[in-house]
Amino acid sequence: MKSTVSEDKYVMSRLNNNGRIVIPVVIRQRLGLKPGDTLLLRIDGDVLVLESHQARIRRVQESLSRLIPSDRVLSDELIAERRADAKREMEEWLG
Repeated sequence: MKSTVSEDKYVMSRLNNNGRIVIPVVIRQRLGLKPGDTLLLRIDGDVLVLESHQARIRRVQESLSRLIPSDRVLSDELIAERRADAKREMEEWLG
């Protein structure tokens, strides 16, 4: 079936007898989807939302970055905590 673009964001596709849908090339190209990519599906009211796994990760990272001050580096904090834990464990072990 040929996909037709009715607006910039709308593309027609059909559900087949097996419940499969073909994501038209224009959508795959625009979103950078490739064979084997993981897609997440969710229902929002009566709307099916399909999102690539990578897009979801980016969206969550952006959401979390708004909660953390830009001068704070969580990886450095985690490393410092782990080093402190290791030092404390070593001191306990040595007695």
